Amino acid sequence: MASLSVRIDLGPKRIGPGKIELLEKIEALGSISAAGRAMDMSYRRAWELVEEMNGLFTGPVVTPRTGGKQGGGTQLTPLGHSVVAAYRTIERDATEATRQQVSALEAELSAVSSAAE
Repeated sequence: MASLSVRIDLGPKRIGPGKIELLEKIEALGSISAAGRAMDMSYRRAWELVEEMNGLFTGPVVTPRTGGKQGGGTQLTPLGHSVVAAYRTIERDATEATRQQVSALEAELSAVSSAAE
């Protein structure tokens, strides 16, 4: 099934589905290391992506969470939540706007595949 993938260039850096998924997993799991493991990504790579995103915007998107019963971890900042929400809105709107064209391309690919068999 055909699908649309959105990547947004922001100067020399970009955000896309992988970075947004990482932010969502950090929010859900409460740590960079757990989010990285859930995505089959090393802690170092996950940390590098978080640092890149923290430097990309006007403020950090992920910050440390203070200790307590659960022993700390990380969490999304309000800006981090805004980035994820804006990306998901752009993704949803782009998918809707291109639905017919993507379906037409998919139909053409199916027709070519069937003709080749």
